[in-house]
Amino acid sequence: MAAATDRGRVALTFRQLEAFHAIMTSGSASRAAELLQVSQPAVSRALADLEQEVGFALFDRVRGRLVPTPEGQMFFTDVGANFAGLDRLRAAAARIRDFGSGTIRVASLAALGSTLVPRAIRRFRDAHPGIAITLHIASSAIVRDLVVSGQFDIGLAADEVDRFGVDHRAFGSFRAVCALPPGHELARRKVIEAKDLHGRPFVALAPEDRARARMNRAFEDAGVRPDIVVETPNSATVCALALEGVGIGLVNPMATDGFAERGLVFRPFEPAIDFKALLLFRPDTQRAILVKAFTAALLRARFRPTN
Repeated sequence: MAAATDRGRVALTFRQLEAFHAIMTSGSASRAAELLQVSQPAVSRALADLEQEVGFALFDRVRGRLVPTPEGQMFFTDVGANFAGLDRLRAAAARIRDFGSGTIRVASLAALGSTLVPRAIRRFRDAHPGIAITLHIASSAIVRDLVVSGQFDIGLAADEVDRFGVDHRAFGSFRAVCALPPGHELARRKVIEAKDLHGRPFVALAPEDRARARMNRAFEDAGVRPDIVVETPNSATVCALALEGVGIGLVNPMATDGFAERGLVFRPFEPAIDFKALLLFRPDTQRAILVKAFTAALLRARFRPTN
């Protein structure tokens, strides 16, 4: 069978390949017509055109049945691979239609990035298992820069961060707790007050942290001066140092997971001092369906951390 081509090139159409693929997968032209929702003559015509183009018979006609030729079987291997690729493209298109993207990139400050955000990711993936997620832990300033530059879709940062150039909303306010070394004499008390920390070794947050500034005001109002022995930007590091007996610290409760099990003692602190966090978005992403869905998972993770 001679191929009707220009200089040996085969001019195939999607309709021809679709008809061939449907016949091979369904077993007959009539069932292929049902799958494609076209008439059987239309399928037969597309098949005849395809055989004309490729230059060899794809089927033998045996007592009214279409039996694939060896060449037809070989050709179907490549056609089937391409249709599998089309199925992946359809799935990708559906994800983009429903969620705006097949990936989401999240940057978070450390206090939330090792506890609350993983819980949110688990919730999100339960509902959207096909979405790839990137999680990056950094300082609040770097989180803000990653969002502003467009490298990340969502950021979680402390409230001292520069908000220029980003959409933002309040995420949460978490009341500080006092972290005490195992066996510390203050652990007998139900509540630790500012005056209890006067002169005691104290592990403080970094000076630029707004929670640190609120702690300083509380100490000044009480006429208290703790003995600051270490400064660090992360509540989890404060916990680790307190566990080693280096000093007492005031920490974000969202960063305390696992430390009580290792012997660290936590007590409420008076007066109340809050760690405040913001959600940051690029101005062009906050309304994306995928971003909304992940934001909802983050908000739920604040209140029901074990579910």
